[in-house]
Amino acid sequence: MRVINLGSLNLDYSYRVPRFVRPGETMEADSFSLKAGGKGLNQSIAAAKAGLEVYQAGCVGPDSALLFEELEQNGVDTSLIQTGADATGHAIIQVTASGENSILIYGGANRTLTLEYINSVLAHFAPGDVLLLQNEINLVPEIILEADRRGLRIAFNAAPLTSDVKTYPLDKLSWLMVNEVEGEALTGETDHLAIIKQLRLSYPQTMPVLTVGAAGALAADSENIYTLSAYPLQPVDTTAAGDTFNGYFLSAVLADYPLPKALELGTAASALCVLNQGAAVSVPRREQVLAFMQENPPATLTAEVIPFPIRG
Repeated sequence: MRVINLGSLNLDYSYRVPRFVRPGETMEADSFSLKAGGKGLNQSIAAAKAGLEVYQAGCVGPDSALLFEELEQNGVDTSLIQTGADATGHAIIQVTASGENSILIYGGANRTLTLEYINSVLAHFAPGDVLLLQNEINLVPEIILEADRRGLRIAFNAAPLTSDVKTYPLDKLSWLMVNEVEGEALTGETDHLAIIKQLRLSYPQTMPVLTVGAAGALAADSENIYTLSAYPLQPVDTTAAGDTFNGYFLSAVLADYPLPKALELGTAASALCVLNQGAAVSVPRREQVLAFMQENPPATLTAEVIPFPIRG
């Protein structure tokens, strides 16, 4: 079983700031760094570090050597990436002293995928393989439909959430991964349990997964909603926390972990991630995550099981 991530590949221009800059304000940053990023790249690295066989696809520009280097150093196959003339996608990231982030994205080459390229990529994979998607590229609905036609299982992280996501064929997904802002926009609910329940009701064939920052994560199967609280740590940089969770959570469910254990692995990995600055570089190795879990046993977490009488 292989994972193909048809996702975004960005150069991250990251600035440490005392606080987020206000409209009309010019403010000096405390420090600057240039690193590989993009939700696609981050999640590929997280999934590979978690032990999955991962292939990255997507489009980049001629200024993309750093991205290839970062992916290959972390065990991700890059042979399906297409290089063109458009500028590589990039992000401008502000990170405050408390670890909160504000991100401005320019799609660039990420938005130049064609149906011909998509079909050529998916042709390398077989029924039962997994497609991992985010919403930083173009033609997402077409990719979902083609992957479903080919028998691939699909994990979609609906980030960043755009107004047209509700029109995507989300009923074709195996997993739908959102944070609380995205979940609220998709369902109109603000309560975490109400969000996850509404997603399950709307897409009964799909497992919804909801990350809620310092409050932890939730997921629902055909019978129960599981809630797991987060580790009480002081974050340094939350930029890749969600991407790290998604990669590790996916590795766990594909290894047939019970759903609460999959939530635990994803939560522990994201906890370690936020202790370091940067995006892809902050994703921990699997052995680090397992050691962290051993040193911080599940007794420090709480799991809530709620009856949920839906058969997907």
